[in-house]
Amino acid sequence: MTRRARGRHNLTVRSDTIKKGYERAPHRSLLRAVGLKDEDFAKPFVGIANSHVDIIPGHFYLQEYGRIAKDEIRKAGGVPFEFNTIGVDDGIAMGHAGMRYSLPSRELIADCVETMMEAHQLDALLCIPNCDKIVPGMVMGALRVDVPTVFCSGGPMKAGVLKDGTSVDLSTAFEAVARRAQGKMTDEELYEIECRACPSGGSCSGMFTANSMNVLCEAMGIALPGNGTVLALTPEREALVRRAARRTVEIAGREEFRLRRILNQDAVQNAIVVDMAMGGSSNTILHLLAIAREAGLKLDLADIEAVAQQVSHVAKIAPSLSTVHIEDVHRAGGVGAVLKEVARRGDVVRTRALTVSGETIGDRIAAADVKDRSVIHDLEHAYSPVGGIAVLFGNLAREGAVVKTAGIEPGMRTFTGRAICFDSQDDAIAGIMAGRVEAGHVVVIRYEGPKGGPGMQEMLAPTSLIMGMGLGNSVGLVTDGRFSGATRGACVGHVSPEAAEGGTIALVRDGDPVTIDTVARRLELGVDEAELARRRAGFVPPRKVVGSKWLRRYALLVSNAAQGAVLKTEP
Repeated sequence: MTRRARGRHNLTVRSDTIKKGYERAPHRSLLRAVGLKDEDFAKPFVGIANSHVDIIPGHFYLQEYGRIAKDEIRKAGGVPFEFNTIGVDDGIAMGHAGMRYSLPSRELIADCVETMMEAHQLDALLCIPNCDKIVPGMVMGALRVDVPTVFCSGGPMKAGVLKDGTSVDLSTAFEAVARRAQGKMTDEELYEIECRACPSGGSCSGMFTANSMNVLCEAMGIALPGNGTVLALTPEREALVRRAARRTVEIAGREEFRLRRILNQDAVQNAIVVDMAMGGSSNTILHLLAIAREAGLKLDLADIEAVAQQVSHVAKIAPSLSTVHIEDVHRAGGVGAVLKEVARRGDVVRTRALTVSGETIGDRIAAADVKDRSVIHDLEHAYSPVGGIAVLFGNLAREGAVVKTAGIEPGMRTFTGRAICFDSQDDAIAGIMAGRVEAGHVVVIRYEGPKGGPGMQEMLAPTSLIMGMGLGNSVGLVTDGRFSGATRGACVGHVSPEAAEGGTIALVRDGDPVTIDTVARRLELGVDEAELARRRAGFVPPRKVVGSKWLRRYALLVSNAAQGAVLKTEP
């Protein structure tokens, strides 16, 4: 690795490894084959990690954003090299075996980014993700590479609107399926929702996983202001892409903007803060744990819960509040305004944290204002004095479990019910549709964790069925799997240890009392330790027959949800 001065900055030029000296003549010959000229070898080489995928609504147009970014990088004096990653659409993968590939795809994406950047020794990186596992996968890969990096997502879609003016989104469509199954909705009504719930390109319009992660990127300072809330396919979003591309060239090689210098402990703190303030997807907890491990930072579920106790829940967005979507948050002042409001409570926002724009988070929030108090509440009228996501512990989750309290009705925040157990999501869906689940039940879905699934499927289908059947205020759900950001209700996921590793959830029997207490942060099985010991004696978790070689390899290497479901790299 060599260094050279450009202006007043001391720069690290990794790409000199592949382009400087007589011994690199073969390398330069190959680079000339893709269009480089003599003058290009003195410029920074900038990678663009795009995630253009035709089948994902938030990604089918990213190829055009890639072209825009390349044009801006060239104008700014850099040489762009675009490459692509895979992407899984969680909504399309939902409710069938394809969902087992969603979370594992995060690891593949991280490996792809690391591979391309290290193999070609590029100087800086612009990441263009948008949905679900693609954002954290890119963050994880970029952290391994640790060059100056800017994130610019494809942006959220607008909410849909029915003919009568009702706002709808993807979660509306999933819950409508249950209503149709019960005869509470006609085919024509379902068809209208189907055609209007996702009206354009972009990440789904609520505070689902994609938008949650894009908001977190902004709060962590690795993206420019507006990244989480500016609508897709608008002039404002295109302008953001152009600014992000130019900024990537400006910080290329600058040591102070290497990703690990930006995404540090303070940045993770700010991500947790905005997550709690806005009641983000519970998947963010899984991804933040994984991101922190890649960054070499200390973070566990207890740390996250400690922050949650200090942050007021000031913004409620769909699915927790069906009338408010991410476009409304943008209109109300955006991420900066949310952080500015919760910062009034005390030293919870790390205002000195540096961002890729060169500002601190404090600078950003100083320029922000809340423009609509019906969307971003003040502290005095917060939805809750604590965050919109909670970590529960207890004999049913000794290493922790996660629940999105923002989506729970007040009457269900403490609930005790009788367990009804299913050993797979498919069995649970069949049981719910068949009417086996009744008021007073706690649905237990197990062997769906990272190892047991394998792949830790999202449970939007069963939770939407429960809500659509009118059982949301009388039925709880507990799983070692996870939930879509579109899930609402008393639904506890990420139970660790998971069933496949002998966790207590594997020992639950039909009729056992299960208590979900989000106030006391407890998840308890009402069975004494002596009885649990009897059940555990001789217990061996069943092994699923898994045909996929990739998923078998994943199951061998993956940790449980409390560890972020990361792949182990040591014996």
